[in-house]
Amino acid sequence: MDKVISRAQFLRGDFRSKRRPVRPPGSIEETTFISRCSRCGDCYSACETGVLTRGRGGFPTIDFSRGECIFCTACADACREEVITSDPEESTPWDLIAHIDGNCLAKRGVICRTCGEQCQHGAIRFRLAVGGVALLQFDASACNGCGACVAPCPTGAVAVRKSAEESP
Repeated sequence: MDKVISRAQFLRGDFRSKRRPVRPPGSIEETTFISRCSRCGDCYSACETGVLTRGRGGFPTIDFSRGECIFCTACADACREEVITSDPEESTPWDLIAHIDGNCLAKRGVICRTCGEQCQHGAIRFRLAVGGVALLQFDASACNGCGACVAPCPTGAVAVRKSAEESP
Protein backbone atom coordinates (compact mmCIF):
# COMPACT_ATOMS: atom_id res chain seq x y z
CA MET A 1 0.00 0.00 0.00
CA ASP A 2 1.54 3.30 -1.03
CA LYS A 3 -0.71 5.64 0.99
CA VAL A 4 -0.30 6.18 4.70
CA ILE A 5 -3.57 6.09 6.60
CA SER A 6 -4.31 6.73 10.25
CA ARG A 7 -5.52 4.12 12.70
CA ALA A 8 -8.96 5.78 12.74
CA GLN A 9 -9.17 5.58 8.94
CA PHE A 10 -8.25 1.90 9.12
CA LEU A 11 -10.95 1.20 11.72
CA ARG A 12 -13.55 3.09 9.64
CA GLY A 13 -12.58 1.07 6.57
CA ASP A 14 -11.25 4.14 4.75
CA PHE A 15 -8.31 2.34 3.16
CA ARG A 16 -8.01 4.76 0.25
CA SER A 17 -8.15 7.96 2.36
CA LYS A 18 -11.31 9.10 0.63
CA ARG A 19 -12.92 10.44 3.80
CA ARG A 20 -10.02 12.61 4.88
CA PRO A 21 -11.20 15.71 6.78
CA VAL A 22 -10.79 19.14 5.24
CA ARG A 23 -7.96 20.89 7.04
CA PRO A 24 -7.53 24.66 7.05
CA PRO A 25 -5.75 26.27 4.10
CA GLY A 26 -2.04 26.26 4.76
CA SER A 27 -2.05 22.94 6.61
CA ILE A 28 1.02 20.79 6.32
CA GLU A 29 0.98 17.15 5.10
CA GLU A 30 -1.68 15.11 6.96
CA THR A 31 0.44 12.57 8.85
CA THR A 32 2.83 15.28 10.04
CA PHE A 33 -0.16 17.49 10.88
CA ILE A 34 -1.65 14.78 13.12
CA SER A 35 1.64 14.07 14.87
CA ARG A 36 2.51 17.73 15.55
CA CYS A 37 -0.88 19.37 16.24
CA SER A 38 -1.37 19.85 19.98
CA ARG A 39 -5.14 20.40 19.60
CA CYS A 40 -4.84 23.59 21.64
CA GLY A 41 -7.82 25.23 19.94
CA ASP A 42 -6.18 28.58 19.24
CA CYS A 43 -7.04 28.27 15.54
CA TYR A 44 -10.77 27.83 16.29
CA SER A 45 -11.00 31.04 18.25
CA ALA A 46 -8.93 32.89 15.64
CA CYS A 47 -11.19 31.83 12.74
CA GLU A 48 -13.04 34.95 11.61
CA THR A 49 -15.98 33.14 10.01
CA GLY A 50 -16.37 30.27 12.48
CA VAL A 51 -15.93 27.67 9.75
CA LEU A 52 -13.04 26.03 11.60
CA THR A 53 -14.24 23.48 14.15
CA ARG A 54 -12.96 20.69 16.35
CA GLY A 55 -13.14 17.57 14.22
CA ARG A 56 -12.53 13.89 14.87
CA GLY A 57 -9.80 13.42 17.48
CA GLY A 58 -9.94 17.10 18.39
CA PHE A 59 -8.04 18.20 15.30
CA PRO A 60 -9.10 21.33 13.40
CA THR A 61 -11.28 20.75 10.39
CA ILE A 62 -13.36 22.96 8.15
CA ASP A 63 -17.14 22.62 8.29
CA PHE A 64 -18.55 24.42 5.27
CA SER A 65 -22.09 24.02 6.61
CA ARG A 66 -21.15 26.75 9.10
CA GLY A 67 -19.93 29.25 6.50
CA GLU A 68 -17.07 29.97 4.17
CA CYS A 69 -13.32 30.28 4.44
CA ILE A 70 -12.10 33.74 3.52
CA PHE A 71 -8.43 32.69 3.48
CA CYS A 72 -7.54 35.32 6.07
CA THR A 73 -4.64 33.24 7.54
CA ALA A 74 -5.77 34.08 11.10
CA CYS A 75 -5.64 30.36 11.96
CA ALA A 76 -2.06 30.16 10.67
CA ASP A 77 -1.06 33.20 12.70
CA ALA A 78 -2.57 31.63 15.85
CA CYS A 79 -1.00 28.19 15.34
CA ARG A 80 1.79 27.63 17.89
CA GLU A 81 2.84 24.27 16.45
CA GLU A 82 3.05 25.66 12.90
CA VAL A 83 0.92 22.87 11.43
CA ILE A 84 -1.07 25.63 9.74
CA THR A 85 1.17 28.10 7.96
CA SER A 86 0.82 31.00 5.57
CA ASP A 87 4.00 29.92 3.76
CA PRO A 88 2.97 28.14 0.53
CA GLU A 89 6.31 26.31 0.41
CA GLU A 90 5.58 24.48 3.67
CA SER A 91 1.90 23.70 3.21
CA THR A 92 -0.03 21.33 1.00
CA PRO A 93 -1.81 23.01 -1.94
CA TRP A 94 -5.46 24.00 -1.51
CA ASP A 95 -6.96 21.89 -4.27
CA LEU A 96 -10.60 21.96 -3.23
CA ILE A 97 -13.47 23.03 -5.45
CA ALA A 98 -17.25 22.92 -5.28
CA HIS A 99 -19.07 19.88 -6.62
CA ILE A 100 -22.78 20.10 -7.41
CA ASP A 101 -24.70 16.83 -7.44
CA GLY A 102 -28.00 15.73 -8.93
CA ASN A 103 -30.06 17.01 -5.98
CA CYS A 104 -29.53 20.56 -7.28
CA LEU A 105 -32.92 22.22 -7.78
CA ALA A 106 -31.77 24.05 -10.92
CA LYS A 107 -30.62 20.75 -12.43
CA ARG A 108 -34.09 19.35 -11.68
CA GLY A 109 -35.90 22.20 -13.41
CA VAL A 110 -36.78 24.25 -10.31
CA ILE A 111 -35.86 27.92 -10.10
CA CYS A 112 -33.02 28.32 -7.60
CA ARG A 113 -29.90 30.44 -7.86
CA THR A 114 -28.82 30.46 -4.24
CA CYS A 115 -25.32 29.08 -4.82
CA GLY A 116 -24.66 31.47 -7.69
CA GLU A 117 -25.71 34.44 -5.57
CA GLN A 118 -23.12 33.46 -2.94
CA CYS A 119 -20.26 32.85 -5.37
CA GLN A 120 -18.20 36.04 -5.52
CA HIS A 121 -15.74 34.56 -8.01
CA GLY A 122 -18.23 33.78 -10.76
CA ALA A 123 -17.57 30.04 -10.68
CA ILE A 124 -21.29 29.31 -10.42
CA ARG A 125 -23.48 31.11 -12.92
CA PHE A 126 -26.83 30.62 -14.53
CA ARG A 127 -27.51 30.99 -18.23
CA LEU A 128 -31.03 32.06 -19.10
CA ALA A 129 -33.01 29.55 -21.11
CA VAL A 130 -35.94 30.52 -23.27
CA GLY A 131 -39.15 29.13 -21.81
CA GLY A 132 -37.42 27.30 -18.98
CA VAL A 133 -35.33 27.45 -15.86
CA ALA A 134 -31.91 29.08 -16.07
CA LEU A 135 -29.21 26.49 -16.70
CA LEU A 136 -26.47 25.98 -14.14
CA GLN A 137 -22.93 26.58 -15.38
CA PHE A 138 -19.95 25.74 -13.21
CA ASP A 139 -16.44 26.96 -14.05
CA ALA A 140 -14.02 24.85 -12.00
CA SER A 141 -11.09 27.07 -12.95
CA ALA A 142 -12.77 30.07 -11.28
CA CYS A 143 -13.64 28.19 -8.07
CA ASN A 144 -11.27 28.82 -5.14
CA GLY A 145 -12.93 26.29 -2.82
CA CYS A 146 -14.08 28.86 -0.24
CA GLY A 147 -17.34 26.99 0.41
CA ALA A 148 -19.63 30.03 0.35
CA CYS A 149 -22.04 28.06 -1.83
CA VAL A 150 -22.40 25.08 0.55
CA ALA A 151 -24.39 26.30 3.57
CA PRO A 152 -27.10 28.23 1.72
CA CYS A 153 -27.99 25.35 -0.64
CA PRO A 154 -31.53 24.28 0.31
CA THR A 155 -31.03 20.67 -0.80
CA GLY A 156 -27.43 20.10 0.30
CA ALA A 157 -26.41 19.51 -3.32
CA VAL A 158 -23.16 21.45 -3.03
CA ALA A 159 -20.02 20.04 -1.41
CA VAL A 160 -16.41 21.17 -1.45
CA ARG A 161 -13.99 18.33 -2.17
CA LYS A 162 -10.68 17.65 -3.85
CA SER A 163 -10.76 18.78 -7.45
CA ALA A 164 -9.87 15.30 -8.71
CA GLU A 165 -12.77 13.59 -6.91
CA GLU A 166 -15.77 12.55 -8.92
CA SER A 167 -19.19 13.97 -8.12
CA PRO A 168 -21.66 11.42 -6.77
